[in-house]
Amino acid sequence: MNHHLGRAGAGHAPDVPIALDALDARIITHLQDGLPLTPRPFTQIADRFGITEDELLTRLRGLKEDGFVMRIGPLVNADAAGGAYMLAALAVPPRRFDEVAAIVNAFDEVAHNYQRDHVFNMWFVIAASSRQGIAETVRAIERATGLSVLQLPKEREYFVDFRVRLCDGQSPGEAQPAPAPPTPRQPHSLDEADRRLLALAQPGLALRPAPWRALAERVDMTENEVLSRIRRLLAAGVIRRIALVPNHYRLGLRANGMSVWDVDDARVDELGRRVGALPFVSHCYRRPRRRGWPYNLFAMVHGRTREEALARAADIAKVLGDAVRAHEVLFSTRILKKTGTRLFRADKSEDRGER
Repeated sequence: MNHHLGRAGAGHAPDVPIALDALDARIITHLQDGLPLTPRPFTQIADRFGITEDELLTRLRGLKEDGFVMRIGPLVNADAAGGAYMLAALAVPPRRFDEVAAIVNAFDEVAHNYQRDHVFNMWFVIAASSRQGIAETVRAIERATGLSVLQLPKEREYFVDFRVRLCDGQSPGEAQPAPAPPTPRQPHSLDEADRRLLALAQPGLALRPAPWRALAERVDMTENEVLSRIRRLLAAGVIRRIALVPNHYRLGLRANGMSVWDVDDARVDELGRRVGALPFVSHCYRRPRRRGWPYNLFAMVHGRTREEALARAADIAKVLGDAVRAHEVLFSTRILKKTGTRLFRADKSEDRGER
């Protein structure tokens, strides 16, 4: 059986792990494309697979407990939501690495954090509801660690959409690329109810027959009001989609390569769009150059092995041609933190995630 990574039909993902049966693989693949916005979404999905709602929910709980699934919930577009994400890095002396990792990971604003094989050996994402929140977090990390943070905000997004395809021969539509999100008709200004709704939904929906009702009870709204607000946020592009988030490491994609490129500034946008369109690229951005960091184009590639990821980086090099002056591929060697990015935060007593 051949498997797919990223956009449907593109690249090769790992063999289905032995703990997954064919139905688990189909469920993981299909639910990355989205959850129906109906009061009983899991019934509709279960019908597609010819199983009961109870069996589907039992399988999803098991997949989450076994680490194959991170969560099922909204994927928020920080720009449209008025918030901010920033990629950041530290050059940590090896003798201090674990100490500094503990300090950085203690910040709620820090989501993903990886050790990578480079002088800049700690890479993390900071998420906040404002750019000011990002700046305050950076200053706090620098004070706490005594180290300078390499700040690499997104200047332009060329592509972002990471989906792990685990099976061929799905029912019609299962392995097709998801439709493009609707173009926002007008900017959407979040109110406090929107923010609280997103804060409680981002960690993951309850794996229950009526997840929207369970969420409605927590935000003191009706189920219909929750669904109506979620639809508006989707239409405005604040939420990219409501979907399953897989753990690609657990699924066998262990070679996580951040390819970085020094590309002619006059051509980076044209070439960035072309690189972002490659079927094996999951994230592609333009970022600023910094002292000691000459790279302005970032493209994430994944593979079962480093050789596979490096082959994909070689394909990127062919697209860039003589416009690229230098490049590196930074592989993650250890996951230091992986909680998912959360722009909005509920009270500690409420932030329980999936139940």
